[in-house]
Amino acid sequence: MQTPEFDKIVQSRIGKIGKILSNKAKEYASWVDRLHNFKVAARITGETPEMALRGMLMKHIVSVFDIIEHCRTLTIRQIIIDEKLGDSINYLILLEALLYERYGYEAESCDEGEVK
Repeated sequence: MQTPEFDKIVQSRIGKIGKILSNKAKEYASWVDRLHNFKVAARITGETPEMALRGMLMKHIVSVFDIIEHCRTLTIRQIIIDEKLGDSINYLILLEALLYERYGYEAESCDEGEVK
């Protein structure tokens, strides 16, 4: 059984994911292709789009590791936790989109309470 506070965190994060990915698409991505930046970076570096994303994700993963390391001795502000963990989650969603596109998979809808 999940606690109400945990449920609040989950619902808050889900809302933030949609908002941030939508806003960032306007800021960074091509209007035509939400994965444009990774594809262009891949062409520049001679890698796959997934490998280009990996390089960009690494900065966010380092920030998460820093939070984990410093939480024993410092108080990490909520805004920092929210931003840094959110960035990592969003990059994993972008990776999922790249992989689905690569393999021709379609995203499945998941009704509330349904887990596959």
